[in-house]
Amino acid sequence: MTLRTGHLGLNVIDLDRSLAFYRDVLGFGLIAEGKEDDRRYAFLGADGHLVLTLWQQARQPYDSERAGLHHLALEADSIEQVREYETALRAYGVDFAYDGVVAHSEGAGSGGIFFHDPDGTRLEISVPSGAEGAPAPNSSAPTCGFF
Repeated sequence: MTLRTGHLGLNVIDLDRSLAFYRDVLGFGLIAEGKEDDRRYAFLGADGHLVLTLWQQARQPYDSERAGLHHLALEADSIEQVREYETALRAYGVDFAYDGVVAHSEGAGSGGIFFHDPDGTRLEISVPSGAEGAPAPNSSAPTCGFF
């Protein structure tokens, strides 16, 4: 049996704030939205393909010390696109785990940027190649593992 990721779902505190971040900053399109006060949600994606669902049902920010989602990794088409996202995210005032593009490990060609969404969920935008020469924040563990 072979499985693929269908879509990812995140609990959020404030749907309007998270929708603005994922739609306006990261560029996901709004596919559908539930607007009932106690059942607010948004389906996000591109070309009708569902990628991410946001559910307004969290009361506290993301907690990396609890079991569950470690981080959400998104893949860009090029290192230039990663840098464009970095610029947009910095303008938005996002909290970055590392300064600029970093390699996934020492000497790796893969790498990207690591940051947090409005609820503190850890996110990564990376490429499988193109980050050659970028620093690796830690020589003994994968960059995406402990941020």
